[in-house]
This record gives sequence, C-alpha cells and structure tokens, in this order.
Amino acid sequence: MPSIKVKTRFGKTDFKYTISTPNNPNAKSIEKNLPTLFFIHAVYFAHDVYHLQFADPRVRRFNLVAFDLRQHGETTGDKLPEGYGQREATEDVAKLMDALKLPACHIVGMSLGTIIALQMAVSYPEKVASLFLISPLGIEEPPDIAAGRKEIHDCWCEAFTDSTGGKIDESALMDAVYGGLQLAFSNKSSTLISALIKNTLPPARKNWGPKGLVQHRIATLDIFVNRTSHSKEALSKINVPITLVHGLDDVAYPLEYTLEQEKQMRDAGINVKVAKIQNGAHFVAVDYGIEMNPVLHDHVMDAVKTDVPPAPADAVSPWDARLRKNGWIPGDVSDEDY
Repeated sequence: MPSIKVKTRFGKTDFKYTISTPNNPNAKSIEKNLPTLFFIHAVYFAHDVYHLQFADPRVRRFNLVAFDLRQHGETTGDKLPEGYGQREATEDVAKLMDALKLPACHIVGMSLGTIIALQMAVSYPEKVASLFLISPLGIEEPPDIAAGRKEIHDCWCEAFTDSTGGKIDESALMDAVYGGLQLAFSNKSSTLISALIKNTLPPARKNWGPKGLVQHRIATLDIFVNRTSHSKEALSKINVPITLVHGLDDVAYPLEYTLEQEKQMRDAGINVKVAKIQNGAHFVAVDYGIEMNPVLHDHVMDAVKTDVPPAPADAVSPWDARLRKNGWIPGDVSDEDY
C-alpha cells in the first residue's frame, strides 16, 4: 500500500492510501477525465471498509481513492494535538488531496467520514463535486450515544491501563470491541465483518496501546462529542448535490436524526435527498454495501456533466486476497443477527 507525506499545522503524517481505476485495483494515479470518488472511512476501522464499493464494477466506472485517517489503520505520524476536531481533520484531509493532486471529488463519507466530508464542503468547496454521506453526523451527538462512545473508550483504556510486562486485559478489550461492533453493525455478523476485524485489531493495538490512550480519546471520542452543527448560513454556501444514506436497522441513530439533517439542508437551499437502506446498520457500506452501491453509482452519474465509459466487465477489490485469507467468503456479507 503506497503512502504520501503531508505536513499541516497539526503535524506531519504519512498517509496510507489506495487508488483504483476501472481496470487497475492498485493504480499509481487516477485516470484523467473520469469522475473521482474520494472515500473517508468510519471510526475504528481503516479504508478497507469500502471493500464492496471497490469490488463493484458499477462503482469502478470511476476513479476511487481511499486512505487511512490519522490514528487509524496503517497511517503513521505525529500525535494528534488536544482539541483536534472536525475542522482540523478536514484541513489535514484537504492537504492530502492536494498532495495526491486530486481534482474536485465526489466525497463519500461514512459516519466519522461524514463529519469531515460536510466540513470539506463548507471550508473547501472547490474540492467537492458532490457529497454522498452514509449515516450522516451533521448535527450534534445525542447524549446517549456520546455516553456509549465514552463507555467504549473507557473499556479500551481499562484493557491497557495495567498492561505492565505487556499483559493486556483481554476481557476489557473485547468489551470495547463488542461495543464498537454493536454501534457499527447492530449485532449483525458476517465473514466480511469478521475479516475486517482481523485486519483492524493489530494496527489498533499499536496505535492505541498503553502510550496511545490519549490518542484513542481524541480520535474516537472527542471528535464526535465536541462537534457542532453548521449554521444555516454556512450550509447555504454548499452548491453541490448531497445524498444522505440511512440504514433502517441503525441501533444508534434513528431515521429522524437523518431527516432532521435533511430538513436543515433543504432550509439552506441545498439539493439533498435521502436514501433508506432496508436492514442496513450504521456502517451501511460494509454490511449492506451491495444494496447501497446502485444508489452511490446513480448519485455520481446524476452529478457528472460529461459522458462516462461503461463499467468494466468485472472488478477486484485491492483488499480481496487479504480479506479471503482472514476468512471472508464472497457472497456472505449480511448474516442474520447472532
């Protein structure tokens, strides 16, 4: 996986990233004259959560770019400063787009990624061709969900607090993992989810071990609970189409939470619509990506102004081999509740 060094006011970062073009899952650069989708992943996981999008021939009609956020996955660099939130993260991501020499992109964000994506449209409108916000978090965190996120953080810290001699409280660690999975997948499981967890845990232990607990708080808790809604004036500056995607089995955020965001955007004059994914949980792109992908494809096609070549005959995700090695069985992506 390639990386690129980026320096901002908030530190130096070596961002791990992936570029896929219609016929190359691991391209060195995007293909000119094709729309470019820029994916910002959700909390805890890395950018391989978009496996089903990168493996879909319809979505691979376009350039696809994804990366690991700071303090996530295999991205490395300076520690996050206290107070690092939606604006600071967005400035870092904007500098990454500059380093990769990307044009205005169709920004695809999921959960945490939607916070950054929406801020991008407000602060860097020239970089945004449209917004596709999966489980959007455009308004303040509900108190009960904030409490749940803090409980996950506290369990993670408990696992490492007494880790003298390298000993970790695996029970507390699994409590944290289970809490995160409840939030993300509403108690659903599949071989894809299990394989993603196997990919996620090793770098998570490294990033948020005994010396990384403050970083865990900043990256997985503070950025959610300290965020603020955008004013009507700020939203009114957004002049690109937005699709909000809501999984109807999201245990954390009810449909009304997404509809309130839609109302605020409509009141600000934004061209916005809501897509509801039956049975989808909070991390819709993972557990119900197959159902969501046609919505993403159509969203981009409605937004582009030029002809786009037909979809390739097939497409292979850049993470296909690794996920298979970790137990993913193609076609098994949305199991029943366990």
